[in-house]
Parts: sequence; structure tokens; C-alpha cells
Amino acid sequence: MIEIKGLTKNFGNKPVVEDVSVTIQPGSITSFIGPNGAGKSTLLSMVSRLLDADTGEVLLDKNNVKQWKSNEFAKRVSILKQANYINVRLTVRELVSFGRYPYSKGRLTPEDEQFIEQAIDYMNLAEMQDKYLDELSGGQKQRAFIAMVIAQDTDYVLLDEPLNNLDMKHSVQIMKILRKLVDELGKTVVIVLHDINFASVYSDYIVALKNGKVVKSGATKEIINSDALREIYDMHIPVQEQNGCRICVYFNSH
Repeated sequence: MIEIKGLTKNFGNKPVVEDVSVTIQPGSITSFIGPNGAGKSTLLSMVSRLLDADTGEVLLDKNNVKQWKSNEFAKRVSILKQANYINVRLTVRELVSFGRYPYSKGRLTPEDEQFIEQAIDYMNLAEMQDKYLDELSGGQKQRAFIAMVIAQDTDYVLLDEPLNNLDMKHSVQIMKILRKLVDELGKTVVIVLHDINFASVYSDYIVALKNGKVVKSGATKEIINSDALREIYDMHIPVQEQNGCRICVYFNSH
């Protein structure tokens, strides 16, 4: 379980995340939603140790994340950042194999190869595994980075806007794969999402941030309703039920 307790982060004199406390339920997808500049990515970065909090703490299985050795932490928590720049020329397979680094330190074992194969298959990348990343479209590249995270085989998978650069088909594919990771492999996924309908359809829990604070947090059905959404986004968003899913019709709302 991940417990976030009283996290605050200031950039200059401006609080970007302010006194946030949230518990991430294991074996579920939790989405961070909210307007631009709400502090979603900053919060995720503090959970994953990419950023130090000014105050507060993050506990992983009751232990402060700062006390974990880097290598042990990397076997439990993987993170996919928003911008992934790699300045060496790599094939898809080479990139995915980086996910095994915490275990193999670069000397891949047959077991590592198995995890790499599995991740490549999971992301439907088998046909392009020998292609170089610079030969791929934005969406294909994004899938390769997600495969690297899957190969890392951590209990917790943190993703910062993984649907960036993806068209509808691939966005749906990624969300279905994340759902499978949770439902079939028991992973815990925490994801920053812009599209509230993806959050609504695929998440178990939603944490809604606004101006650095949590305005709503709970089971998806509690958050995806017009009253809660008005509080988060300052606009009226009608919600319709379709196939048991709540869809937010915000395209022409006032």
C-alpha cells in the first residue's frame, strides 16, 4: 500500500502541491485528474522519489520511500515520466530490456529475457522489436516505453500522462492493458490522466486535484457526477450512462 501523508511542494514561493494526503489502494487503478497546473504530475513525482517533498511523507508498505535503497525501490515501483528523451540509438527490444536493470545490472538472464518477451507481446510490439526508436511514430514509441515499465515487473506502476501522443485506438489499447495488469497480474497502477472519460471507464479510484489540493477523492462512481465535476473543473458537465460506464459529455457544455 502507498500512503501519502501531508505532502507539500513549493516552487519558489508558489505552493504547487499543498498538504495532500491520499491512500492508494493495492490491486487497483487510481487516476489523478484535474485542470492543468493542479499539481498532478508533481504529486506523482514525489511518490516515485523523482522529487523531494518540502513537508510530509510517502510510505510504501509502512516504510518512508526515502529509506528504501534505490535498487530495492526500483523492484517495487516503476515510473513512466511525461517526457522520455533517450539520446542513444536503441532498438525497441534494447529499451524494453532496460526494465530488467534493477535485477540483472545489464547481464540479462534467461528469466530476464522471459519478462522482456512477455512485455513486448503484451504491448503488441513483436513485429517492430528490432526497429530503432527514432524510426517509430510517437504512439509506437510510447508503447515501447510502457513495455519497458511492464518488463520491470514492479508491484506499483506509476504513469504520468501515458496517453500523450496516442490516437484513440492506441489510447484504448493502453488503458485495456493497464486494466489487465491490475486484474490478471495484481499490479497497482497510478496514472495521471487528462481525459476524464478514460478515468471514468478504467479507474477504480479517482483523486481530483485543483490548485495543488485534493478536492475530491474516492471510488470512481462517487467522483463522476455533475456536482463533483463542477467543483473540480468549474464547468457544468452532463454525465450519461452507457454500457454501465459513466461518460462525461463536456464538448459543448457551458
